[in-house]
Amino acid sequence: MATIKPFAALRPKPELASQICELPYDVLSADEARAIAAVNPLSFFHVSRPEVDLTPGTDIYAPQVYAKGAENFQKLIRDGVLKQDAQPCFYLYRQIMGRHSQTGLVAAVSCEEYLGGVIKKHELTRVNKEDDRVRHIEALNAQTGPVFLACQVAPALDDFIAKISTAAPVIDFTANDGVRHSAWVVSGADDIKFIESQFKQIPVLYIADGHHRSAAAARVYLNRKSKAQSPGSKSGPGKTTLDFGHETLDSFLAVIFPHDRMQILPYNRVLKDLNGWGPDQVMEILGCVFAIFPDGPAIPTGKHELGFYFRGKWHTLAFKKKLLATNDPLEMLDVSLLQTHVLAPIFGIENPRTSDRIHFVGGIRGTGELEKLVDSGKFACAFSMFPTGMDDLMAVADVGEVMPPKSTWFEPKLRDGMFCHLI
Repeated sequence: MATIKPFAALRPKPELASQICELPYDVLSADEARAIAAVNPLSFFHVSRPEVDLTPGTDIYAPQVYAKGAENFQKLIRDGVLKQDAQPCFYLYRQIMGRHSQTGLVAAVSCEEYLGGVIKKHELTRVNKEDDRVRHIEALNAQTGPVFLACQVAPALDDFIAKISTAAPVIDFTANDGVRHSAWVVSGADDIKFIESQFKQIPVLYIADGHHRSAAAARVYLNRKSKAQSPGSKSGPGKTTLDFGHETLDSFLAVIFPHDRMQILPYNRVLKDLNGWGPDQVMEILGCVFAIFPDGPAIPTGKHELGFYFRGKWHTLAFKKKLLATNDPLEMLDVSLLQTHVLAPIFGIENPRTSDRIHFVGGIRGTGELEKLVDSGKFACAFSMFPTGMDDLMAVADVGEVMPPKSTWFEPKLRDGMFCHLI
């Protein structure tokens, strides 16, 4: 059973939302965020990437960075640019990107359920990135960017969301990248009870994007819970709910989408060298793993097919059937098959998380970016992937496995600053 709660969101003034809300903190480089923030004093990068207001080259993990973020956050609140709702609510968040539309429920989800596995993971996290988000949450006393969650489709909930979203949204803007963002407030007591009852019938939630944010929120919760239960604390031993203002610390900010409405783009691979093999040798060796079709399309047409850009041409690579004889959902992923049978044994990339010989390119950049990188001479070849399916992701999470790094690229991205969860 998934437990979700309404919360009193800190939200931007509707007429300023397009200036405030920004892409997630880790999607853009420091230079890209700095350039945007330099011409926009309301940009949420001043909060999510506060190093943009400090001297270039400043250590992004330095204490003054987090202090600057808290200072900028408080200024937006003092100036009335961000304002907290008077009562706990649920919210709807719709994104439209081209022909794709997805509407999710904005809610506070349980840290305990994250720790207990009701909220399922499919990726490993890096300690330094977790530490960064912990410090950010602690400095702001808030979660300012949502975790991207998925759940199995619930028809009655779908109908309810469709009905609510026919009304005029309270926030509605189209960002510079062409994605339209709209929000609705769900404040009625009966509506809130209905939503909560629907989620009591949903057994698990899945993290699509935001593993570091959810891990950091859980760590902050455990740290503060431990302090509150220590001898001499005001809460005293045995207290399990920590109240801070309107909210409780035992939850974190999330947007939950039906699993069949989400759009996953491929996460492509580019290699810097051929690991000592000659061009003809590479094609011969790949022939042991794939059926190779020369002059194929840049974009694979189905599962277990890859595009391979090499020496100025695209080829279609289809995994040989003998390699697909497994029922393990992790081993069946194209990203796993590529790593197991190609990247490690042929190109010597044993650990793609740490190797500097592999570069990952999100599908939003298109296959033209792969061609550009290889044609520049800085890279030797590229693999374009067929997108990992949401059903595949959930199957891997259900058996407690971890997907290879950079297996999925969800698009469109949720905007930071659209909703903030004060703790």
